Amino acid sequence: MFDIDKWQEIFATIKKNRLRTVLTGFSVAWGIFMLIILLGTGNGLGNGVKFQFSKDAVNSVWFNNGRTSIAFEGIQHGRDIRLDNEDYNAIKLNNKEIEYLTPRLQLWDVEQFNYKNKFGSFSTKGCNYDMIFAEKIEVVNGRFINELDIKETRKICVIGNQVVDELFIKENPIDKILNINNIPFKVVGTFKDAGGPNDNRRAYIPISTSQKVFGNDNKLDQIIFTLPESEMEKSVKISEDVYKLLAQRHHFDPNDKKAVFVWNNLIEFKRIMGLIQGIQLFVWIIGIGTLIAGIVGVSNIMMIVVKERTKEIGIRKALGATPFSIVSLIIQESIFITAISGYIGMMLGIGLLELAQKYMPNSDYFRNPGVSISVVLIALFVLILAGFLAGLIPARNAAKIQPIEALRAE
Repeated sequence: MFDIDKWQEIFATIKKNRLRTVLTGFSVAWGIFMLIILLGTGNGLGNGVKFQFSKDAVNSVWFNNGRTSIAFEGIQHGRDIRLDNEDYNAIKLNNKEIEYLTPRLQLWDVEQFNYKNKFGSFSTKGCNYDMIFAEKIEVVNGRFINELDIKETRKICVIGNQVVDELFIKENPIDKILNINNIPFKVVGTFKDAGGPNDNRRAYIPISTSQKVFGNDNKLDQIIFTLPESEMEKSVKISEDVYKLLAQRHHFDPNDKKAVFVWNNLIEFKRIMGLIQGIQLFVWIIGIGTLIAGIVGVSNIMMIVVKERTKEIGIRKALGATPFSIVSLIIQESIFITAISGYIGMMLGIGLLELAQKYMPNSDYFRNPGVSISVVLIALFVLILAGFLAGLIPARNAAKIQPIEALRAE
């Protein structure tokens, strides 16, 4: 029940000791301010990591050409391992758990694009349809590469939106002829990639066309596969099985991790997110430790308040005040100081994070620092609990004061 007399007394006490109350409240405000800022910073780092991995499918595994570092069966180390079409076919045949599988060939010297009188330098990659899932490609217009394109070695291409903007401007590129290193390719589709500008400055062509037209025989630079959600926990085992298959085909030691470089997005994502979660836990510990220091200050001030008001408390008890009324008075004052100070600190922290989101440019490693509503509610609960605990011991001491002893106090 709201007791206006108690609150008048609380405000009178605060008004009487303004400087002491402000300094005490500052320590609480600073503690919650730092907690919010550190949590927001941790979230910004986490968002940066998620953005990095959003460029490609999290459930993807990438196998890249490498060089042996261990001698094997009489063959010296230092031998280049180059993936090929037979590797792709063997993986497809022997690993039924794989959902999508694509070879990829980077055509390093195929960069000159031109349409009519417009020229530009872009990258060209050979692949099949499943590249859509590995690179998280969104087809904007037309279509992507299909099996018939690969089977018939068609000279078709799918171009990124940066290529469209620079070479075609306002013209629809579908069914137009784009010259790539002076070889005509028909544009059958356009796409955008969440990976960023560089990923949109490229053209995809059928893997068979890239090998035949640009003289790469059956060689590949990468083999990429993704796993269905039900198989994602088997990612390590499936990757190891594929690696053993490649070791058997190319005659290198299965324990030689440099012969073929493997990048498992799921493993790396879990590892880095585990690190971010560890940072966030550390932030909570530091923030709560800072907040506790402020709460101890509030508790000490309330002890002083009780000592200063010993005679007053004794008179109240002599007039019939119950221990509960004394305890509730002290605890309410403690909660009020803590809650108001903490709320100010929390709002300042949230406001600073909002300004950072608005004016600080997002980078690939730090994006949208902020705190969720659940964190704000937890912080409010912590504030109320902290205020209660800060006033509990002084309140219990106040309740134990005997009227006669209080009247004798100086």
